[in-house]
Amino acid sequence: MKGFLRALAWGAVGAGGFSGVALSAEGPTEALTIDRLFASPELSGPAPRAVAISPDSTRVTFLRGKDRDRLQMDLWEYHIEDDAMRLLVDSEDIVAGPERLSNEELARRERLRIVDQRGIVSYQFSPDGGSLLFPLNGDLYLYEMASGKTRQLTATQAGETDPKFSPEGGFVSFIRDQNLFVIDLENDRERQLTTDGGGLISNGVAEFIAQEEMDRYTGYWWSPDDHAVAFLRVDESPVRIVERFEVYAEEFKVYEQRYPETGTPNVSVRLGVVSTADDQTRWMDLGTDTDIYVPRVAWFPDSRHLAVQRQSRDQRTLELLKIDTNAGQSRVLLTETSDTWIDLHNELMFLESSPRFVWASSRSGYKHLYLYDNDGTLIRPLTEGPWEVTHGSRGQSAVLNVDEARGVVYLTGTLDSPLERHVYAAPLESTGKPRRLSRPAGWHRAAFADSGDFYVSTFQNVETPPQVAVFDSQGRRLAFIEENRLDKSHPYYPYLATRPEIEFGTLPAADGQTLHYRIRKPADFDPGGRYPVIVYVYGGPGGQSVTNRWSAGFLDVLAANGYIVFTLDNRGTGYRGVAFDAPIHRRLGVVEVIDQLRGVEHLRTLSFVDVKRIGVYGWSYGGYMALMCMFKAPDVFAAGVSGAPVTDWALYDTHYTERYMGTPQDNADGYEAASVFPYATRLKGPLLIMHGMADDNVLFTNSTKLFKTLQDGGLDFDTMTYPGGKHALLRVPATGKHGYRKILRFFDTHLGASAPSPR
Repeated sequence: MKGFLRALAWGAVGAGGFSGVALSAEGPTEALTIDRLFASPELSGPAPRAVAISPDSTRVTFLRGKDRDRLQMDLWEYHIEDDAMRLLVDSEDIVAGPERLSNEELARRERLRIVDQRGIVSYQFSPDGGSLLFPLNGDLYLYEMASGKTRQLTATQAGETDPKFSPEGGFVSFIRDQNLFVIDLENDRERQLTTDGGGLISNGVAEFIAQEEMDRYTGYWWSPDDHAVAFLRVDESPVRIVERFEVYAEEFKVYEQRYPETGTPNVSVRLGVVSTADDQTRWMDLGTDTDIYVPRVAWFPDSRHLAVQRQSRDQRTLELLKIDTNAGQSRVLLTETSDTWIDLHNELMFLESSPRFVWASSRSGYKHLYLYDNDGTLIRPLTEGPWEVTHGSRGQSAVLNVDEARGVVYLTGTLDSPLERHVYAAPLESTGKPRRLSRPAGWHRAAFADSGDFYVSTFQNVETPPQVAVFDSQGRRLAFIEENRLDKSHPYYPYLATRPEIEFGTLPAADGQTLHYRIRKPADFDPGGRYPVIVYVYGGPGGQSVTNRWSAGFLDVLAANGYIVFTLDNRGTGYRGVAFDAPIHRRLGVVEVIDQLRGVEHLRTLSFVDVKRIGVYGWSYGGYMALMCMFKAPDVFAAGVSGAPVTDWALYDTHYTERYMGTPQDNADGYEAASVFPYATRLKGPLLIMHGMADDNVLFTNSTKLFKTLQDGGLDFDTMTYPGGKHALLRVPATGKHGYRKILRFFDTHLGASAPSPR
């Protein structure tokens, strides 16, 4: 390992980080178009995805789309000693033509927000780093590093999901037909560990709520010694049946879906441990209260005890259980409580050289790290202050590595700015201010080598598309994996001269807290003109939109077509501490709208804003916000676009809705006030409502219910519905292109951005 660091020393640049990119207006002056957003190669450049470091620290692997088809993903490596990049697996060499995917896999990709990708969309290293496991076209494959050959592990019609190597490398596990299977790699013998899966019963599967709302995409966990697998047995029979209608181009389907609407029963869950020696299952004690959530499960290093997070139905209590798998008995190690709600996290990491673990909590008002011994005794906080330890991407842990030998915890957080994510080193044996490793300003997402000697970081900011580089543990760059420079060869180069101007700013909320905003201006901005404005909003919990990150998407197309695009993160959007989020508790749609209107007040003070041409646009929670803005402030917004909106929170699921609203039974007035219907008849300006007709997240019923209310009130509005369209339809090229064109035409019609109006 030390030899590797010396070998790459030629690429080191002292304490510097990523290369700066100076935007130039020279060259072509093409305007960014909707078609180009979906074309190949990738507009932001060849940015690697799913970056991972091999366990033996010899290579960095990643996924990359083809130049001719950016959505067809292949498996690549950067070989560290050779400083060489090479293609490992071409997905089309294995499967040519359309893929055959099960409904379970399609739903899983929808939850993971990768529904638009094809080919190799995920992979995993073997524990020794000698092979890679990946699913493709419903089957499993193993790529062997030494031979460079790929062999097929399964060939079934049923399809396998959620494949994993066991920690010692003796098995490959997966889910098929709602049961847990393993393949013994010593003899390639396949075994079925659970047998009662099917229908309403599933074993080892992350149910809908777990995937969509808990960021948990698996339902089983290997013991460190390969001797057992912990798994959740999910029984959907308590969940109310909802008739969900999916309308396609040439057919109409009715699904009796077990959809856990807020205030109704959830699935019933049991936690089992099955032995790989005799296939026998033992059931664990989760307590007498069965109306709970099990959001996280992990093993202690001793392979005997489980660390299970048990969350109360009202989500105000989170307990960490220690379960003896021999006896099945559990005890509470620690308890977190809140007057509002407790956000789930992935920051539980066991130390290797001592019986201690790192845990995250917001008990101080901000999310920070704490050190515990394995019996649940608090040793000390590791970080503190008015900032948050938080991840750089969804589902990732903010704890990147714990180097016990050096006495350092590496983490991601917001110490320098809530608009950015940086890599820090904090002392393990004391509470102290973390030392920032990452440069320059922007968004850094890192993965550490197991040794702690180096890490790979993906960086971006508003001026720099994603770059990937290797750094030593002090933050010194050793080598680029993908520099992705904005030179003449870059896919974005033709659009540099018409790239929007981006400005950041802050405003005070009604309670004195700081609201961050971002303004995109057309590249040919004339301060003497008056421009229409589109307020782009998400506004929901954990929905931070104002960040120092690269963008090359639809908002930039809007700016290229003559619009000012304004985005403000209202209270409740997360990553700013408990006090910033708490105002939305039990009253969604109140302070969020107040804060967005505070943003409009600011826009009205700007001489270049045409106050009569301010529109609003959002999707999902943003679609809900667009409706609430149009209905609650009908004289403020001249036009609005609402995509896949929740219109009545009683129609949404338990875990998400009850976290913020409680149940309809205990907060009836809050639910009534948070729905759009008490305000719908106030609509004045043009409104476009868009929804996928097969959306299984925000059910299409949300929009049809609103259609009827507006029609009964004699109010005019526009609609665009998509047969077969799911919640993420804007990510799919066919529906995405059409949807964005529809939105642009709608705003052009009602706000008219062909040229700024004179003063």
